[in-house]
Amino acid sequence: MRKGTICIEDLEIGLSRSLDKQITDEDIRMFAEVSTDHNPVHVDDNYARDTIFAGRIAHGMLTAGLISAVIGEQLPGHGTVYLEQSLRFLAPVRPNDIVHAEVKVIDIDFSRRRVRLDCHCSVKDKKVLVGEATVLAPSRKFD
Repeated sequence: MRKGTICIEDLEIGLSRSLDKQITDEDIRMFAEVSTDHNPVHVDDNYARDTIFAGRIAHGMLTAGLISAVIGEQLPGHGTVYLEQSLRFLAPVRPNDIVHAEVKVIDIDFSRRRVRLDCHCSVKDKKVLVGEATVLAPSRKFD
C-alpha cells in the first residue's frame, strides 16, 4: 500500500491500489453515530439474529467508504475530487471481517482530468461490493 498522490500525468490504464481493513464493532457503532443510521440489523444482535442475515452486518456505506479511502489517499490520492460513484452490494460484511478494497484505472481523459476507476471490495476472495467511480484527478499543472 502506497499513500500520497499520483497526478494525472503519471496515471496509466491498469494501475491499481488497495487496502485491507478489519471491520470492528467500534467501526459499526461509530458509523451509526456519524450517519445517524441506527438500523437494528447493524447494532442489535437480538434483532439481527432473526433477519435474512442471521446476525449483525456492517452498513453498506461503511464498506463503500473504504473505496473512498483508496481513492482519496492512494489512487489518484490527495486532491482528488469525486464526481460520480456507482455501487452494487453483493454480500454482507460482518463484524470482524477483513475487507479488501481495490481500485483500478480503467479509463483516462487527460484533457478533462477525468479518470474512471473500477472499484470492488471483497472478504476472503468473495466480492461483497462492486462499482465504478469517476474522479477529477490532481495535476502538476495546478500545483
